[in-house]
Amino acid sequence: MSLLHGQTLQDIASSVQPNPQVTIYTAKEIITMNPSQPNAEAVAVVNGKILGVGTLKELESLIGDQPIHVDHSFRNNVIVPGFIAQHDHPVLAALTMASEVLSIEDWALPGNDIAAVKDKDDFIQRLSKAEKNMTDPDEPLITWGYHPSFYGPLTRSDLDEISTNRPILAWLRSCHEIVMNTKAMNLYGVNQALIETWGETPQQQSDLNKGRFWEQVMFAVAPNIASVLATPAKLNSGLNTMKEFMHSKGITYGCEPGGILVKQLQDAVNAVMSSNDMPFRWSFVADGKTLCDKYTDDAQVIEEAEKLEDWYYGKTSLGKKQVKLFADGAIYSQLMQLRDPYLDNHHGEWMTDKEVFERAFRIFWNAGYQIHIHVNGDAGLDRVLNTLETNVRRNPRYDHRTVIVHFAVSQKDQVDRLAKLGCIVSGNPYYTAALADNYSIMGLGPKRADNMVRMGDVERADVSFSYHSDMPMAPADPLFLMWCGVNRITTSGRVAAPAQKVSRQGALRAVTIDAAYSLRMEDHIGSIEAGKMANFTVLFDNPLTCDPTLIKDIEVWGTVVEGKKQPVQLSSDINSTGSIELHQDDSFSAAAVDHLNRILSRHRHNHRKVKVVAEN
Repeated sequence: MSLLHGQTLQDIASSVQPNPQVTIYTAKEIITMNPSQPNAEAVAVVNGKILGVGTLKELESLIGDQPIHVDHSFRNNVIVPGFIAQHDHPVLAALTMASEVLSIEDWALPGNDIAAVKDKDDFIQRLSKAEKNMTDPDEPLITWGYHPSFYGPLTRSDLDEISTNRPILAWLRSCHEIVMNTKAMNLYGVNQALIETWGETPQQQSDLNKGRFWEQVMFAVAPNIASVLATPAKLNSGLNTMKEFMHSKGITYGCEPGGILVKQLQDAVNAVMSSNDMPFRWSFVADGKTLCDKYTDDAQVIEEAEKLEDWYYGKTSLGKKQVKLFADGAIYSQLMQLRDPYLDNHHGEWMTDKEVFERAFRIFWNAGYQIHIHVNGDAGLDRVLNTLETNVRRNPRYDHRTVIVHFAVSQKDQVDRLAKLGCIVSGNPYYTAALADNYSIMGLGPKRADNMVRMGDVERADVSFSYHSDMPMAPADPLFLMWCGVNRITTSGRVAAPAQKVSRQGALRAVTIDAAYSLRMEDHIGSIEAGKMANFTVLFDNPLTCDPTLIKDIEVWGTVVEGKKQPVQLSSDINSTGSIELHQDDSFSAAAVDHLNRILSRHRHNHRKVKVVAEN
C-alpha cells in the first residue's frame, strides 16, 4: 500500500482539522503507473488529492475514525491516471472545428459527424454547397482541412469560382498555410504593398497570384485576418465544442505550448477555459518566437515572458519558466527541412531564421527555461541539436528537459544524439497512420514516410517520450494516440515500420506520467500516488491487456478531476450481463435512458440494454 511521505493514514488524518470525509473509489482494476505499486483495487481521496492507494480493507482500517464514503461506481471499470493532453491548441481547435471542416479524415465532433473529403472535386462541391446555404451575403466563408498532397494544389482562382462576391479563406490542413479568394484579399488588404512591409523570408513564403501564404507569413498576415478567423461567436462556440470533445476522451489536464500573445484573445479564451465548470485544467507555454521578434533587448524578453503569468486565472495558468520555439515548417504542408531532397525537389521552409532561432534559444537557455521546440524534418532536427549542443558546452545545465516536439522525420543517429544531450521527445503518432501511405508516393518516399515518428528507437534508447495530438493536427484522443503508436496501422490497413512500434506500457506512460514529466508536473499529476491530484480517467477496458488493435475503441466513462466525478454525457457502466447501468447519483432521467437505448439500438453495442441501479 502507498502512503504519503512514509506516514500512516492515521497520522495524516489526525493532522487535518477538522477531519473531512474521505472517499474511497473501488474499481475492477486500478493502473497506477507507479512502478513500486503498479496495480491496486482502491484509492482514497480527500480534498481533491490522493490520500492512499491499496486494497479496500487496508484503506478502511487505516483511515480509522475519519468519515468515509466508499464509492463502488467503478466496480466494472478500469481506472488509469488522468489523461494529459501534452501539446494541444484549444484556440486553433476551436476555430477550425467551428469552420466548414473539409479534411482528409472523418471528424466525429459533438453533435456533428463530418465525412472525409474524397478528392478536389468533392471539396469544391461541398464548399460551394456551404456557400449557397449561407444567408448573410457579407459573411466570410472559412474552411479548414484541405491537403494539397492528397487533392492537388488549391489557388485563389479555385475559390473565385465558388464566389467572387463573398470572401473565402481556406485554412489548409497544416494550419500553417492559408489560401484566399480575390474578394478576401481585397477586403482584408492583403496586397503587394503589405507584402513589401515584411522581411525577406516572409516575402518568399507568399504567392500573391495564387492567393497562398505559408509558414512565417501566417504570423505576418495574422493581424489582417485574425478578426475574421476568430469572431467572438465562432471562438466561443468552438471552445465549448473543444471542451466537450476533450472531456469525452478522458482528458484531465492539458497544455498549449506557444500560448497566445494577444491579451484580448486570451481574455476571450479565459472566459470559457478559466471558469469553474471546465472539466480539466489547462496551462499555456509562452511563444518565445514572438517575444524575441517583438523585443530587441534580451533582458526585456524574459521580463515580458514572466509578466504573462498575470493573464491567467481559475482553471488556466502559465507554465512557469517554459517556452515554445519553432524550427522548420509543417509536416502536413510538407515544408519540413530535410537532409535529402523531396521526391519532386520542392524545398522545405524555416519558421524561424537561423540567427533569430539561435538568439531565442540562448536567451531562454541562459534564463533557465525549459524549451519546447517545434521541429519536423531531419535537417530541422540537426539545427535544433546543434544549437542545443552549443549552449550545453557554453553554459551546462542539469535536467534541462529540452522537448523535441512533433518529431516527424528523423534518423537513428539523431535519436542517439538527442539521448546523449538530455532531450525528451513529444511525438505525434498520428502522422504515420494518416500520412505514411500518401507520403510514400508524394514527397518523402517509402522509407522516410514509414519511419515517421520513430518512437520505437526512442523507447529503446530509454528516452522519455510523450504523445500529443496537436489538435487539430490529430483528434485530442489519448486512447487513439496510444493505438497509433502501438500498432502503426495506416489508412490502407498496413503496418508502417513495425520496428517503430512502442510497448503498450510506454504508450500509456506517454499520455500519463511521461506527459506530466515533459511539463515538469510529475510531482502533481500523471500517476495514482498519495499526495498527487486525484485525477483519474475511467475506462471500460484495460489498454494494457485488451487486443492492441482495439485500444482506440475502448469507451470512456468519464473522469475524476481533483476528486470530482465527471461522467461523459450519457456515460454508463457496462455490467457482466451486457447491460448498461446508470447509477442513481448520475441523475439520468427516464427520457435520457430511453434516448440512450435508441442510440444503442443503432450502435455496435446494440445487444446491451440500459437500467438504473441503486448506488451501494
